[in-house]
Amino acid sequence: MTSAAAGTPFETATWARRIAALLVDWLASTLVVIAFIGLEDYAATGSPAPAYVLVVYVVESALLTWAAGGSFGKLATRLRVVRADLGTRPLNPFVLLARQVGIALVIPPLVYRPDGRGLHDVMAGTATVTLQTYRSLGR
Repeated sequence: MTSAAAGTPFETATWARRIAALLVDWLASTLVVIAFIGLEDYAATGSPAPAYVLVVYVVESALLTWAAGGSFGKLATRLRVVRADLGTRPLNPFVLLARQVGIALVIPPLVYRPDGRGLHDVMAGTATVTLQTYRSLGR
């Protein structure tokens, strides 16, 4: 993705990396749900397990982004979430929770700006970058 003319003074992560991170997060969230309710209940017709997976994903990704700079999937794929304004204040956990709910709604990530930031990132004032970019920002 691109640069200051498009909205951020740094390069944002590619969609391929972000999708890979989402798949890792979803798999991990699914495994957590299976660990708690069992495979048989997970696979049962009419099981509420998919809703549980969504809740686990939203909570896990918001908390880990707040605490470590990225969800489990983002950390595993060497991505980080940063303040788009490059401020040094910590990210607000409630804003991050709203950001993750936006991702769960699917449409916000699909509507994005030329700099690669989806509506969920614009709303939260964040951007997703590679670990290399993160380090070059002095983090």
